Amino acid sequence: MRCLHVGGVVAIGFDPSGEYLLVISHNGRGVFSTRTWERLARDPEIAYPIDGYGVGIGPIAGASIAVTEKGYDTEKLTLSNSDVSLFLKYDDGTITVSGVQ
Repeated sequence: MRCLHVGGVVAIGFDPSGEYLLVISHNGRGVFSTRTWERLARDPEIAYPIDGYGVGIGPIAGASIAVTEKGYDTEKLTLSNSDVSLFLKYDDGTITVSGVQ
């Protein structure tokens, strides 16, 4: 299990290859490697999702990424990657990643 500390998350999504995680927050966007969980890129410019898609930065710059938005009634977000080998849960500033070896 891994924990990523990101405050103000609005939406999260995996790129089509599953190698990158796009995190959109009230403080901008970040991209993480799903192999190392290191942040590879950060852009402080606000760019909220439109119609369920966010715009990638860094290694996925310009890509349209399908994202799951936080439930504003629950303040929580859950998401799995395409092969369901990773499960993410966002709650109170922390993204918990399960399925990591």
